[in-house]
Amino acid sequence: MPFPVSYPEYPTKDQFLEYLDSYARRFAVEPVFRRAVISAEFDGESWWVYTKEVITAAVGGEQAVLGCTMTVYRSKWLVVATGENAEPAVPEIEGAGRFKGQIMHSSEYRNGVGYAGKRVLVVGCGNSGMEVSLDLCNHNARASMVVRDTAVDRLVLLVARLVIGDTARLGFPRPALGPLELKAVSGKTPVLDVGTLAKIRTGHIKVVPAVQCFQEHGVEFVGGRVEEFDVVILATGYKSNVPYWLKESEFFSEKDGFPRKSNGWKGQNGLYAVGFSRRGLLGVSIDATNIVEDIVQRWHDNGYKTSQSN
Repeated sequence: MPFPVSYPEYPTKDQFLEYLDSYARRFAVEPVFRRAVISAEFDGESWWVYTKEVITAAVGGEQAVLGCTMTVYRSKWLVVATGENAEPAVPEIEGAGRFKGQIMHSSEYRNGVGYAGKRVLVVGCGNSGMEVSLDLCNHNARASMVVRDTAVDRLVLLVARLVIGDTARLGFPRPALGPLELKAVSGKTPVLDVGTLAKIRTGHIKVVPAVQCFQEHGVEFVGGRVEEFDVVILATGYKSNVPYWLKESEFFSEKDGFPRKSNGWKGQNGLYAVGFSRRGLLGVSIDATNIVEDIVQRWHDNGYKTSQSN
C-alpha cells in the first residue's frame, strides 16, 4: 500500500503513524498492545510463544499494578519482526550513579515543555539527538549536543555546506560514506537535518566532545573540561532484544541479536527474520516479500489452498 499522494517525500512522525493505522484498517490487521513476549521455543513440531500482559489501574492518581495474565501462542511459523531497534541502547558511563540531575533515554522524551532555562546535555548526534536538541532549543532550554563520531550523512553535509558553510566548523566532520553505503556497511541511519545545524551556527545549540564521566552536578568531557547540567538525555540509539527471549542460537547470534548470515531472513523450522538487514524500510520490504512467498509455497507443498482477497 503506497503512501498517500499528499504526503511529502519524507513523512512526519504523525503522518507515518496515520499510514500504519490506515494499513491495519485496510488489511484487517489486529495488533495486540501491552503484551510482552517472555520466551519463544520450538518443540520439534511447532513454535510456542509465551507472553505476559501487566494489568494496571489508576489508584490515588498513580498507575498501580493489579496483576498480570499469561497467554501462550502456538504456530508452525515464527516471524521475528522486532528488528534492529527493539529496545533502548543505554551506554555505561562512569559515575552515572553520583549525578544529582536527571538521566533519561531519548525514548522517554516527549517534548521540551518544562525544560525552559535548564542546562540539558544530549548525548548523540543521530536523528533523535538532532531533533531533541532542536526541540529543547525551541522551548528555551540551554542545549548542548555530544558528537561522538564522524558518521554524519554526506548528503546533509553537502547541502548544509552550500547553505551554512563548512559543517566541520560546527563539530560535524565530513563522513567517508554516502547515506546508502553508510546504512549498509555500519547499520547507522543517515541524519536528516530539520533545522538543528542552523541553531548550532547561531550558537543556540553547543556542540561538545564525548563524555568521559559523570560528576555530581554535571559531566567531564574527553579532554578534561567539566560542565554542569540539570538533565542528560541519551540519544544513543536502540538494539535488538532477540537473545533475551528467543530460545534459538543457530540462526540468530546471541551476541548482537542479528541473523548470523548477512541479509539472512530464513532460518530452520519455520523461523524467519524481518528488519535485520540494516537497510531500513527497503530491507523490511524485501524480507517481507521473501517470507510471504516462502510460507505460501510451503503451505501449498502441504496440500493446502490459499484464499483470494482484494
